[in-house]
Amino acid sequence: MESLRELYRIGKGPSSSHTMGPNNGAKYFKEKYPDADLYTATLKGSLAKTGKGHLTDEAILTALSPTKCEIIWDTEAATPIHPNTMELKAYKNGKEIGFSRIFSVGGGKTVIEGEEEASAPDIYPHRNFEEIRDYCIKNRIPFYKYVELFEGPDIWSFLSDVWTQMRASVSNGLTTDGILGGGLGVQRKAKLLYRQKHIDESPETSESRIVCAYAFAVSEENAAGGIIVTAPTCGSCGILPAVLLYMQEKKGFSDDDIIRALATAGIIGNIIKTNASISGAECGCQAEVGSACSMAAAALAQLHGMEYDQIEYAAEVALEHHLGLTCDPICGLVQIPCIERNAVAAMRAINALQLANFLTYTRKISFDTVVATMYKTGKDLLSKYRETSEGGLASQYVIPEEKNK
Repeated sequence: MESLRELYRIGKGPSSSHTMGPNNGAKYFKEKYPDADLYTATLKGSLAKTGKGHLTDEAILTALSPTKCEIIWDTEAATPIHPNTMELKAYKNGKEIGFSRIFSVGGGKTVIEGEEEASAPDIYPHRNFEEIRDYCIKNRIPFYKYVELFEGPDIWSFLSDVWTQMRASVSNGLTTDGILGGGLGVQRKAKLLYRQKHIDESPETSESRIVCAYAFAVSEENAAGGIIVTAPTCGSCGILPAVLLYMQEKKGFSDDDIIRALATAGIIGNIIKTNASISGAECGCQAEVGSACSMAAAALAQLHGMEYDQIEYAAEVALEHHLGLTCDPICGLVQIPCIERNAVAAMRAINALQLANFLTYTRKISFDTVVATMYKTGKDLLSKYRETSEGGLASQYVIPEEKNK
């Protein structure tokens, strides 16, 4: 498995696979062919079908600026290797001097066809939860110590920066209102939700309102193109910071406690990324929001000092009950249903923690089994339910005329 630095990425929204990935791929291409006087970028598959809503063209143009680039939207081409495919060409004096086929595989990561060896190296010797758990039990170390063992002690400085940005994203989202761009007329709700306390609000209602407000805050920042942390993607970036910040404020966990929880969450995300997918275009929203919910549940279990099996059960429950979740963003924008979905999943992560506290030792399903099931389910989903905006809510919702003007 790769470093957690490849999983948690700090950058601009609204999409890790459709904005960050293409931007990174275009930067790579420009560095390879810096003398070009013209570039073309042909977008295929999900990048072509939802790229405008995800600002894919802007991400590529920014990376290749000031050199001119022509964007070609090819919505009909087959994408047998990965649904997020783009082909970049470089020209000099009218002659083609370079070509790269690039796949944006989720979480901001790109793979260059024919140059896979240049991708980030594996630094962890284990691939699944069973192997990692057995290693930790044998060596009598918690999961976060496992991370430090293979990443090195400087991983804590990196995760501290990740946590600092997560908190900043919540803060920025809670203090900003207005309408999100893109044409849907979606109102930013985090600020309102956070401040609108009911006169008879119970502790349970208060928890739901605050956790949801935090998730809305980060997700709205992402939708507006603000700076967030992929956890594991942009589209699911609100879940992990929402539950961690809420628990820190409620129970007084230190920042060191939080970054250790981030390390444990990172293991879960890495297992899913290695053995299945965190790409909505490849496996639907179960791969994004489902994975994030699973990471958040494991992080909460770590925070509360739970045992190996309890952490596994929390992560398993959270992912299992997102199986089959489709990715159907209206107009290709990371707004509806994405923002609200982050809030719902944040609450589900807390529910998974509560179940793990009581029912872990009655379980029948392993985390590794659910990961394998999620991947197979994602592959079985029709393409219109995998971030193409051709099915689900995206095909049923009709934008009111006044919002089209």
